[in-house]
Parts: sequence; C-alpha cells; structure tokens
Amino acid sequence: MDFDLSPDHELIRRTVREFAEGEIAPVAEELDRCKAFPYEIVEKLGKLNLMGIPFPEEYGGGGGDTLAYTLAVEELTRVDSSVAITLCAHTSLGTQPVYLFGNEEQKREWLPRLCSGERLGAFGLTEPEAGSDAGNTRTRAKLADGEWTINGSKQFITNAGTEISGMVCITAVTGEDQSGDAATAGSANDGGLDPAHPGLDPVHPKEISNIIVPNGAPGYEQGEPYRKMGWNASDTRPLTFSDCRVPEGNLLGPRGQGFKQFLHILDIGRIGVAAMGVGLAQGALDEALKYAKQRRAFGKSISKFQAIQGKLADMSTEIEAGRLLVYKAAREKDAKRNFTLTAAQAKLKTGRLAVRCAEEAVQIHGGYGYIEEYPVCRFYRDAKILTIGEGTDEIQQMVIARALGA
Repeated sequence: MDFDLSPDHELIRRTVREFAEGEIAPVAEELDRCKAFPYEIVEKLGKLNLMGIPFPEEYGGGGGDTLAYTLAVEELTRVDSSVAITLCAHTSLGTQPVYLFGNEEQKREWLPRLCSGERLGAFGLTEPEAGSDAGNTRTRAKLADGEWTINGSKQFITNAGTEISGMVCITAVTGEDQSGDAATAGSANDGGLDPAHPGLDPVHPKEISNIIVPNGAPGYEQGEPYRKMGWNASDTRPLTFSDCRVPEGNLLGPRGQGFKQFLHILDIGRIGVAAMGVGLAQGALDEALKYAKQRRAFGKSISKFQAIQGKLADMSTEIEAGRLLVYKAAREKDAKRNFTLTAAQAKLKTGRLAVRCAEEAVQIHGGYGYIEEYPVCRFYRDAKILTIGEGTDEIQQMVIARALGA
C-alpha cells in the first residue's frame, strides 16, 4: 500500500497551493466582506486548466483523475471556501452530468466552454419540498411539439446567476406516478431503488428526468442572491421556471433516469465536499499554529503551553485521518469501484472536522479570532455548511448504515 502521491499529483498540489497563496489569499477577506464573485480568479483558474480537471482533453478538460481534482479542491479551501465551492459545484455538479449522461452533441456543445471556465455549470436539485427528500421533486416538464415546457422552482443553487453562468442541469417530473404505492421505504439520498422500476424513487415513484436549461432560456429566471452565513463570495440563489421552454434534445440521458443519475452525481459531489472539509480544517490549523507561535503570554509564545499544544496535536491527527479517507474515496472512484460508502464516510467525517478545527482555531486566537480581519473568523462561518450541503450529516449516516446492511 503506497501512501505517496505521484509526481503528477504532487505537481498539481504545488501548482494550486502557489496559486491560492499568491492570488487568492491577498483578496479573500475583501471578496468575503464585499460579497463579490471572484471573476478574475475563476478566469485564471480556467487558464491554468483547473476548471475541468477530471474530464478528457478531447473535450477541453485537464485529463486528470478524481484524486487530482480532490487535491486542487483541498488546496483552494485551505485559503478560501468561496472560490473552492465555485470550482467544486461547477465541476462535480454542473459539468459532471453532461459528461456522464450527455450525448455526443451535448458534450461537444457544452464541455469545452465549461472546462475552460468560459462558462459555469450549475445543478438544480433542491426545492422547498425536496431537500434531504430529494425524490419529492415538484418541478414539472411536459413535452409537446418538440419542446419541454418547465414549471417549478429550485433553491440554494450555486453558480446559476453569475455573468458567466452557462446552464443548469435540473431535475423535473416528466411523467405521472408509475405505481400507487411504494413497497420499499427509502430516501432519495440513501441509494434505495425500486427494483420494479429501475431509476425510480420507491417513496415517490414518479418519472424524473434531468434537463439542460441554458441561461437566457425564455421563462427561466434567477432570483436575488441569498444573504448567507458564509461562502459570501460564491453565487447562491433561487431559480424559477415559468413556462420555460427548451428543445426536446436538452434531455440529459434516457427519459425517466433522472433519479438514478442524480444519486450518482451526489456520490461524486461528496468527494469534492469532503476535500473541502479537509482543506478548511488544514487552513484553520495553519492559521492557529502561526498565531500560536507569534502570540506571547507570560513571557513565551502560547504554542509552548500544553493546553494549546493539545489542541494543535488533536487537530493535526484528525486532519490526517480525514485526508486519507478522502483520498481513499477518490482512488476508489478512479479504480471504477463502488465508492458510495467511502464518499459518505469521508463527507461525514470531514464536515464535522472542519467545524471543530475552525472552532479550535478561533479559540486559540482568543478575541482576535472573533475579528473579521483574521482568516479563522471567515473559516468558522464557512465551515458549518459542510455538515449540511451535499446531503446533511443525518443523510450520510443513513447512507453509511444501509451500506453496512443495517
């Protein structure tokens, strides 16, 4: 068993770390304070070929693997979560469905622009009545005369309302209920599928499909950005579809396979969010250690006090354990093995770890940790969403328990 990274993986880690420290760190506090989307940074990420890391070069991607992508997300989050989630949501949620389920025409149309960063991709799953119960989709799409007419709404959607947003892949009900009841209880996020209706949610047995909706489509509107606790420099807002019309050819994959498709996309997305958890925790440790060495009390730096050393040691140990779990999930995906369990474990572990490490970093900073000029204050605000987004901790526990056979 080899725990060392390959030279190629070390190169991408070093490249992204240098970029994050040189280009993002100097402006991260201002972007957060002003709630300004990082257009210039995204453009530079595109020029570095980092906006499409895990996609084939023939479509304009970086030709890398999941581990390379994971390393990039981790290094970005060490410095700023808003930039990291912009890349993460774009890659795992916006671009991945087109690559995995799109036909060749759809791939040729969208992937080059998405992989270059010219356009951002988004994924529209969550609704007011469809969060953890993601199969309870209310948005509907009806097909007539070669067009889908879409009506409904989505919420908490990342990357859909920027000046460079290109499209959103949405889930929509495209057919009536397939059966009167459900023989097997389950959740849209627990991986349970009704064997009588492959691709259908056993609790909400209706036909769900994924459809590409380009920005600018008639009847598609993006609401005002949310006022958030954290991730202030990322774009998050509600979407509405009022008799929105798109061509029949915008259907993503076979009709009725949307439920099965988004379960797979969520599994992939959890690896990216887990990498964000490790990166934020590491960034918090970096800042805490730096401050502890500089801050003096009772005649010596506080890093020499056992109470502070205990916090730093625990943070370091837990981060290393979480990092190995995230890398394992990435390697399982790259090896084309089932990674659902490991991805859920990694996401559960590192989300909680990020919150705990950010809190300890603030504590080590004392009163200064409560001041916005210090990065740990921003890290603390950014951390909590990692236990909620891409499936709450409680959903991860369900996924893990069922994978264990419970």
